[in-house]
Amino acid sequence: MKYTEGPFAPATEEVTAYDLPVTGRVPTELNGRYLRNGPNALNIEDPVVHIWGMGQGMVHGVRLRDGRAEWYRNRWVRTPGAAPMVHVIEHATRTFALAEGGLPPAELDEELNTVGVCALGGTPEGFTAGAHSKHDPLTGALHSLSYHVGQSFVQYIVTEPDATVVRSTAIPLTRTPFMHDFALTENHVVLWDTPLGFDGFECRWLPGHPTRVGVMPRAGGEVRWLEIDPVHVSHTLNAYEDGGSIVVDLITADGPFDPADPGGIRPVLDRWTIEADKVVQRRLDDRPQDFPRLNEARTSRRHRYGYSAVTDLYGMPFTGDGTPPDDAFSNALVKHDLDRGTTEVHGFGRDESVGEAVFAATGTGEDDGYLLAYVSDPERGASDLVILSAQDFTGAPVARIHLPVRVPLGLHGSWLPDRV
Repeated sequence: MKYTEGPFAPATEEVTAYDLPVTGRVPTELNGRYLRNGPNALNIEDPVVHIWGMGQGMVHGVRLRDGRAEWYRNRWVRTPGAAPMVHVIEHATRTFALAEGGLPPAELDEELNTVGVCALGGTPEGFTAGAHSKHDPLTGALHSLSYHVGQSFVQYIVTEPDATVVRSTAIPLTRTPFMHDFALTENHVVLWDTPLGFDGFECRWLPGHPTRVGVMPRAGGEVRWLEIDPVHVSHTLNAYEDGGSIVVDLITADGPFDPADPGGIRPVLDRWTIEADKVVQRRLDDRPQDFPRLNEARTSRRHRYGYSAVTDLYGMPFTGDGTPPDDAFSNALVKHDLDRGTTEVHGFGRDESVGEAVFAATGTGEDDGYLLAYVSDPERGASDLVILSAQDFTGAPVARIHLPVRVPLGLHGSWLPDRV
């Protein structure tokens, strides 16, 4: 019942609020919308067997302009049947809620109302843009890796800035994999085929299936597969090319992984260096964390900084360097300096609950900007949108925007700056 109670308990109504109160100062250079998607299932018949990630999608958003928090809105993604519940992005000046497994995206308007089901990244075989589609910051193209339950292949799809699909490449596999995320470099696509996949229409851990890392040119062609010890891959931080090697920073966990209990693993931060004939695996941080993000201007290029979250999803303490275990954080955001091999931790109250943080760039430096994340405040019975300075990460929040309701723990989101 964990995934229907406490910080996971779904919102019960759609709410709109204007001129939100703020503690601190909303940076005047932040003009845009912070949006986050996640499962929000109501009327659950049997909480014991409910799968959290199967809930109907709900998008939560805050509009910032000229130092003010103009509005908060939450809206169900209203499409026939299951609605996209994983991510929300912008492409071709339009806003899309994304899912996976063959569930098509939904288009949203500026105020988060559902316009309808759409075919972003659509191919003749019925595939569409996947949950962790990534923009190339140099070209503006959207790169997607998409799987479809019942199909023993995945498609790599490239969608131009005008929403035109210019390339789709089928990658054959032995069954439908659960490919929640992938990695993109300047010239390559990196994917993982793990024991987590579909046995018919049931997603489960298949212990006899190998774990393989695949590398394919962006232009398509043969996939180079390298086998490694069994491991579950959660999310990608970033990837880049380093001479003849590819470096991928990502969240992994020992298996087995049970989709009905996504918090039952211990995720950690690893670095995989993919060489011609092997994958060199190195642990970067063995403390429990997930939902890695970066300044997306560095997507597919060498990065120095990454940000991850310690959340109630996993319920494991995160002990800071030299911190006694009794003072460990149960909810925190972490800044990794991957060049220096150091971390900074911004902890929240023991009873607060934080989710993924999204980077909002305000300058040309890699950590020139802010981190935005929803944090529940049990004393108010509601949530705050917390804004942290990336360059003063452990300092007091620049702003806490006080929302009128609680935002349940969810999945992924985006900072969508106003178009100039």
